[in-house]
Amino acid sequence: MVRKGKVSEIFSKAIYSDNPESYSVGYIDFGKIKEISITEFHKMSENFETIPASRISYIKKGNNVLYSKFHDKDQDDPSIVEF
Repeated sequence: MVRKGKVSEIFSKAIYSDNPESYSVGYIDFGKIKEISITEFHKMSENFETIPASRISYIKKGNNVLYSKFHDKDQDDPSIVEF
């Protein structure tokens, strides 16, 4: 279950009080993780209407992972997922 509160908090900070182009979102699309900028994701998802928050795998600012759906501490790279 995605913690929408944490995701919403990151989106709000990125879009309204920081440089949104420094953030990227990895989301699940047909079994693969796609990575795009947070502003592009916000437009494309129509404020989580067409792409729900539950499909977000991770949110990064630069190389720092701010949010990750993965709980396995051994998994270093959130872009590698086995389905």
